[in-house]
Parts: sequence; C-alpha cells; structure tokens
Amino acid sequence: MTFEWAPLTKDDVGAWAELLAAIDEVDRIGGRESAEALAEDLANPLLDPVEGTLGAWESGRLVAYGMTMARSAAEPVHRMSLWGGVHPEYRRRGLGGRLLEWAIGNTPVLHERRFPGQPLELHVEVDSRNEGLRALVARAGMKPVRWFYGMTLDLGAELPEVSPPEGLEIIAYRDDLEDAAREVRNRSFADHWGSVQHTPESWRSTIVGVRAFRPEGSFVALDASGECVGILLTHYFEADTEATGIREAWIQIIGTPREWRGRGVASALLAHALGEFRAQGYDTAGLGVDADNPTGALGIYTRAGFEIARRAAYHGLPLVPSTA
Repeated sequence: MTFEWAPLTKDDVGAWAELLAAIDEVDRIGGRESAEALAEDLANPLLDPVEGTLGAWESGRLVAYGMTMARSAAEPVHRMSLWGGVHPEYRRRGLGGRLLEWAIGNTPVLHERRFPGQPLELHVEVDSRNEGLRALVARAGMKPVRWFYGMTLDLGAELPEVSPPEGLEIIAYRDDLEDAAREVRNRSFADHWGSVQHTPESWRSTIVGVRAFRPEGSFVALDASGECVGILLTHYFEADTEATGIREAWIQIIGTPREWRGRGVASALLAHALGEFRAQGYDTAGLGVDADNPTGALGIYTRAGFEIARRAAYHGLPLVPSTA
C-alpha cells in the first residue's frame, strides 16, 4: 500500500477532524476537534505548518498525522512535543514509526531557528492504556519523565461549598483582565515541571483568543485592592459534545501565586466555578494535573470531588545538548 506524505494545510482541516474522530472512537481519550479549531492550530505563530506538520494520505483519505509545535520559551530546556495519531484501520503498518522518525529529525531544525544554543527534548504523551505507543517510543529510546492524570467530576452530584477568603472577591473573566490573568498564570506556574512563561502572543493564540475559550465560565479572584491573585480559565470542546452528548467544562488553567497559596483561593475559585458550570448547563467538569504537582493541587481537586479518569506519561528524548 502506497501512502502520500505532505504537510497539512487549511484545506485539510475537515479530513483532519474526521481522522481525530475515528481515533477517539476507538481510543476514548478525547482529542476530537472541529475543523475551525484545527484551522486555529495551523495559524498558531508557534507552529510552522510546512515543516511542523505531516499527514499520510491513502486514496484521498487522511489516515495519519503528526504536529510538532515550538514553545514560547526554553526554560531551561526547549521541550517540543509530537502530537499525532494513526487511524485505527491503518495501525501496525509503520505509520506511527514514520511520524516519530520525522519528528526526531525535524524538531532540531525548527528548534535551532528559535533557540540556537539551547538544549532540546522531544516529548510524546502516552496514555497508560496504549501499549503499542509505549513500545514504539521505547524503541526510539524515549523514557517516561513525568506522569499526569485526567480528572472528571459529575456536576449532578453534591458540589463543594467554599467561600472566598476574607477580603477576596471572585468575578467572571473580563477582557481588560487579560494581562493580569496572564501574569498570575506565569507566576503560579513558575515552579511547575515543563511550564514556560506565556507571552502576550502565545497567551492569545492558545488560551484566551481561541474559539474553545469560555469567558463566562472563567473566573478571577481579586484582593481588596483589586489585584488579581487567582485565576480559573475554562475551555469547551463542541466536537466532544457532538460525539458523546456530554457537555464538559474543561478547566484549562487554575493558578494561585506562591504568596497566596494555602489560603483557600484555589478551592474557592473551584467551588464557585463548579456551581456556575452547573447553572450554565454543563454535565461534567474536567481538568488535567501533574501527578507530582508541588502545590498540592491533586488534593484540592480530590477534595472537591474530582476522580481520576485517565493516566498518561510524557516520554522524553534529549535531541540537542546545550552549547551555551
């Protein structure tokens, strides 16, 4: 069987969305996207659509894809990830291996243009149930470096009741809080594994400027002086709802700066958001968390009623050593 390999373009987003749906139909790990959302991905300034994407076609059908996107910073390592997948009907034919070889070869080129002299690692997220992918990355020399949980909460169940700490007010996100929210996120995640500082450009192109962002389901904690001291930002993926019938509010970011931790800010934001999600007609809430998160986030989410629904590990491979 002969496959045609080519970069993905805006004309391919419909076929790409169909491929993601076919993959999720079997793997059940989420990841469905609308054609419009995929067009946003291709327009992301951190992605080189010509050299950072690759699709495999067979008889006019997209059957595999790969995407490697740069990060906004290399602190202290530029960690680029390969996101990709193979149609279930075309697995075990070497397509996944071809995509991984491509990523190992092309990420150093893309990296050098942005961060010359800085070290580079390639990462692949592997769901705990995906034994085939785990074996594939292991053969390439990749090793697990960090574990993450996907958590979910049924909004039909009893929700936590937590009041904001004295002197704090929780309000819905507003556009004029964009820079303040980004600053809080950067300060909150400064000690998180794999996190880099968001620039205004990367913040808009991945968080608050995308069609998945829901400002009415996103919230900010303000202190008595009006300073932003906590954020909870939400995305909603329509493609998943169309497939499952379940409306899930995905908490993309929840963060509190170090000096405000341990005061109940995150718990209050979470309790407030969950109540609003239910009022807005969502069925479930979901989020992802680092299993070794240093801030105790896992405990906060568990106490709020979230349960682990998925486990995954990032597997890494150093590709470029530091020359600085």
